[in-house]
Amino acid sequence: MSYHSYADIIIDISHESLDKTYQYAIPDELSSLAVIGAPVLVPFGKGNRLINGYIVGLSTEPKISLDKIKPISSVVEGAPVIESHLIYLAYWIKETFGGTMNDALKTVMPVKKAVRIKEQRNIIRIKPIDELRQIYEEQLKKNSKARVRVLEALLTDNELDYDKTIKTLNIGSPVINWLIDNDIIRIESKQIYRNPIDKKSSTRTPIRLNDEQQAIVENIIKDYNEGKRYTYLIHGITGSGKTEVYMDVISEVIAAGKQVIVLIPEIALTYQTVNRFYDRFGERISILNSRMSDGERYDQSLRAKKGEIDIMIGPRSALFTPFKNLGLIIVDEEHEGSYKSETTPKYHAVEVAIKRAELTGAFIVLGSATPSLESYRKCSLGEYKLYTLTKRAKEASPPKVWIVDLREELKQKNRSIFSRKLKELMEERLSKQEQIMLFINRRGFSGFVSCRSCGHVMRCSHCDISLTSHVNNKLLCHYCGHEEQMPRTCPSCGSKYIAAFGTGTQKVEELVKREFPWARVLRMDTDTTKNKGGHQKILSAFANHKADILVGTQMIVKGHDFPLVSLVGIIAADLSLYAGDFRASERTFQLLSQAAGRAGRDAIPGEVVIQTYHPDHYSIITAAEGDYEEFYEQEMLYRRLMQYPPAAHILLLLVTSKEEDKADKAVVHVAEALKEYIRTNEIASQIIGPAPAGLAKAKDIYRRVIYIKDENYDILVGLKNYLEGYFNYSGQFTGCGLQFDFNPMSSY
Repeated sequence: MSYHSYADIIIDISHESLDKTYQYAIPDELSSLAVIGAPVLVPFGKGNRLINGYIVGLSTEPKISLDKIKPISSVVEGAPVIESHLIYLAYWIKETFGGTMNDALKTVMPVKKAVRIKEQRNIIRIKPIDELRQIYEEQLKKNSKARVRVLEALLTDNELDYDKTIKTLNIGSPVINWLIDNDIIRIESKQIYRNPIDKKSSTRTPIRLNDEQQAIVENIIKDYNEGKRYTYLIHGITGSGKTEVYMDVISEVIAAGKQVIVLIPEIALTYQTVNRFYDRFGERISILNSRMSDGERYDQSLRAKKGEIDIMIGPRSALFTPFKNLGLIIVDEEHEGSYKSETTPKYHAVEVAIKRAELTGAFIVLGSATPSLESYRKCSLGEYKLYTLTKRAKEASPPKVWIVDLREELKQKNRSIFSRKLKELMEERLSKQEQIMLFINRRGFSGFVSCRSCGHVMRCSHCDISLTSHVNNKLLCHYCGHEEQMPRTCPSCGSKYIAAFGTGTQKVEELVKREFPWARVLRMDTDTTKNKGGHQKILSAFANHKADILVGTQMIVKGHDFPLVSLVGIIAADLSLYAGDFRASERTFQLLSQAAGRAGRDAIPGEVVIQTYHPDHYSIITAAEGDYEEFYEQEMLYRRLMQYPPAAHILLLLVTSKEEDKADKAVVHVAEALKEYIRTNEIASQIIGPAPAGLAKAKDIYRRVIYIKDENYDILVGLKNYLEGYFNYSGQFTGCGLQFDFNPMSSY
C-alpha cells in the first residue's frame, strides 16, 4: 500500500528517549488528525503490540525502506493531554526561533530522569485489639522475641513507621511476612516529595489594596469572568505593590479551579518571593530552579501534573510546568534579559508564555517598574493592555537622588571610588544603624574605553556602538567588525586618563572595609552565591540586620524589600551605559531605576547616589527623576534612527567551527547565499557583516556573525528557514555549525 505522508513518533516522554524517534506511515483517513503533538496508537516491536506515542515531526518522504514502515493504528481523540500541548509548543518554538525539534523538546518537556523515588512506608494494624492481645500472649509463651517486640508496639500504636520499626526493634522481613500472612498488619506506601521550600507555617493575612491596585485587580478579573483573554502590562514604580496585585488576581484564578505560573527573573529573587506567596497561599505552591537536584525538580513536575499544587514559581524553565488547567502566567520584572534563552533554541519567555496562554485559554500579566521598550510599544499599538501604579504601596516617599559627576571629583583630587557625597551619607547612615546597599553596575561590561577626565567614549562610526578593547591595543566593534588603534590620549580633550574602564565587587568590598573598618559588610556576586542556598543565606543575613552594608552586582537590586535600607550607592553608572550593544542605555535606565527603588521603601526616608562620568546622559537623568515615559520617547528616537528593535527586528547568524579557515569560508558562503536570496526575492532586509564575534574564539571554537535587520519579523523567519535548508543540505559546511538568535539580548 502506498502512503502520501509519514510521521516521526516518540514512544516515551523522557529526556533520554527524545533522541529516538520511529517513522510510521499515516493512512489517508488519518491525515487531517495526524498533527504535531497528536497522541497516537502504533504497533510496536515484533509482536506489534499497540502502544502510545506522540507525533513530533511530519514529512512526505520515507527515511527507511517502505517494507519496514508500519502504519499508525489510530489517532487518540478527546480531551487534550499535557504532553500533546507541550509537544506542539516545542514545535512552535522550533519554527519561530530555530534549532532542531529535539532541542525544543528537551527545553519544553518536564525533566524525567532515573531518580530514586522517596517513599514513606507505614505498618498498619488490622486485627482487633482483643485478638492482637491474645496473639501476643501466645508468642510470649513461645518465646518468639522478635514477634513479641513488634506485637507489643502494635498494642500501643495502630500505625508504625516501617523503617524506624525495623531499625529500633531489630526485626527482619520474616517477622513482617508472618504478620502479613496472619492478617495482623498491612503495609501502606505513599510517595514522599522532596520539598524545596523551607517553610513551616502560614501567618500572613492579605494586605488591603489601595485604590490604584484594587482598580487593576477588578478590571482584570472582570475581563477574565467575561471570557476575555488579554496580555496585561502593569507598569508600577518600585515599591508600588505589584506583587500584591498579582496575588489578588491569582486568588480569583485559583478559586475558578485553574493553575498559575509565576515567572521571576533570577534565583536571587526566590527567597523573598516564595516567602510572600507561601504566607498567602500555603503549601499549594512550589518552586523550580536550576540549583535544585534532579529529584527535587522531578518531584515538583510530578506534583504539578497530578494537580497537587496550584502555583509554580521560578525562572524561565518554570514556564513549561505541566499544569493541566493553566489559567494565568505572570512574568514579573518582564524587562529582564534572563528571560531570553542563551542556548538553542534561543526563545524569549514572554513570547512563549503568550503562545502557551493562547493554546490553553489562559491570560498573561507582565509587570515591571521599567518595562522593556518592546512591551511598552505593544501597549501603544494596542496589542497589550496597560495599567499604571504611580504610588508606593506603603505610602513611602520616593528616594532623593543625587547625581555625582566623577569628572569633578577627579578635578578635586578625589581618586577614591567613593565620591565625597556618598562617603558623607554612608557615615551618617552607619551612625544611625541604618543599612546601605552599594551597587556595582557591571552588567554587560565588556572593556569599553573612556576618558576619566572628560568622559569621552570610543565608539564605532558605523554602528554607534562603543568599541571594545582587545589585545595588541586594538579597538573592535562587535557588530560590523570595524577596527581601530587604541589612542594614547583622549581624542576629545587630549587627556592621558583614557583606558578600559572597570572595577569589581571584591575590590569594592576591600575598599569599603578599609574606609569603614567598623562596619559589617556582605558581598553578593556570582562567587559568593555559587553554592546551593547561597542567595538565600546572604539575603536572610542582611534582612536580619547581621550586616550594615551589602555590596553586589545587579542581583542585589531587583525585587528585594529591606525596610532598614535608607541609602543606595551606585558606584559607576557608566559601566553598563557603554556595554557594546544597542540596548546599553535601556539597561542602564532599568538598573539605575531598580537600584534607586531599594532605598526608603518603608518608614525611613531613602537617598540614592548615582556616580557617573556622564551626568547629562538621558538614561541617567530620567532614571534619577523616575520618568520612564521621557526615557522611552528619547530611546525610541535612537532606535528608529538606527533601525534597532523594537523599531525593527534583528536576526543574528552565528557560524562556528573548530577550524578558523572553515569558519571564515562558511560565513562568507552564508553571506553570499543570503544576499542572493534577498536580491532574487526583492526583500529590503539590511545585512551587517560578516565579522568576528565579540568573543571570536571560545573553548577552541571560532565564531563569526552576520546581522540582518528588517521591520517585518516574518521575513526574518523566512530567511532563517531558507538558511537552515541551505546550510544543512548544500554539502559545503562540514565541520561547521549555524545558530540563530532573533532580537539578541546580549553581545556575541
